[in-house]
Amino acid sequence: MPYAKPGEAALAEAVRAYAAESHALLLANHGPIVAGTSLVEAASAIEEIEETAKLVLLLRGVPTRVLSSEELAQLRQST
Repeated sequence: MPYAKPGEAALAEAVRAYAAESHALLLANHGPIVAGTSLVEAASAIEEIEETAKLVLLLRGVPTRVLSSEELAQLRQST
């Protein structure tokens, strides 16, 4: 989520809007917020957001490699 100052109404409104779409949010310069119907579900959400954040940091500045049409076709056949 984009940065907003702590305590600002804009931050609360943004969290409300994004939370309608996801159970895990990463607030710029603040950190994660997660929710779940159980502690296990919330723990899984925080683990997923932490791993995703780690990947972003590791890959920052590295160009992504797009799969070729042939590679995509192979993946589709294997499912």
